[in-house]
Amino acid sequence: MLDIAAIFLIRHGQASFGSADYDQLSQLGCCQAQVLSDYFSDIGIRLDAVYSGTLKRQRQTAEIATASQPAGIPFHNDPRLNEIKNDEQFKFLLPQLIKRNPPTAGLVEKAKTDSKSYQKVLEQVFQLWVSGDHDIPAMQTWDNYSDQVKAAMQDLIRREGSGKNIGLFTSGGTIATIVSQVLGLDGSFAYHFYEPVINASITRLLYNRKKVSLSSFNDYSFLQCKPDYHSESLVTYR
Repeated sequence: MLDIAAIFLIRHGQASFGSADYDQLSQLGCCQAQVLSDYFSDIGIRLDAVYSGTLKRQRQTAEIATASQPAGIPFHNDPRLNEIKNDEQFKFLLPQLIKRNPPTAGLVEKAKTDSKSYQKVLEQVFQLWVSGDHDIPAMQTWDNYSDQVKAAMQDLIRREGSGKNIGLFTSGGTIATIVSQVLGLDGSFAYHFYEPVINASITRLLYNRKKVSLSSFNDYSFLQCKPDYHSESLVTYR
């Protein structure tokens, strides 16, 4: 049984990209969450508390992945752990990107149906957002988002104290933000942790009341050990 207390940052399972409601797990995403649940059970991880953002895909992942845990685990939903507001950034920053670099318009059109193109556009939007090289009062700033995530983590540690295993079910942007903060890096590095985060992967933090350190990042080995789901790999990015 794993007996070293940690915060397990878990990205939600695959969402329903291209469907009418993106914010729900696909069938593959549900399978990923179940494999995660089995993995926790197999290696003896018992969670003392569960935290999640309020997005549906985050909560669904938490519910499936903790089904094998003992009954009565406290669940906390915190909107500060929600994903970066990509839709908001696209709305306000895409026109600026296209104005600065007109060929971006073709990539944006392709991104509507192609996940790889979407990621390329997302990176450009993300870096512009983090840079602060814009003046859009209606849009949440990187500094504001980063501060709210930091405050959520501080409140979690203050509430739970040391010596507990905590499951934190969230999204790639939130995980990237937390990892950057733990490593003492500024926002310009965050996307390097954002892009590679696999659905249902585990990033493990060791912690006490005074210190948080990164133990492992983006572990999805337990997904690689399982058969494909209806000929689809369980290892997915989006």
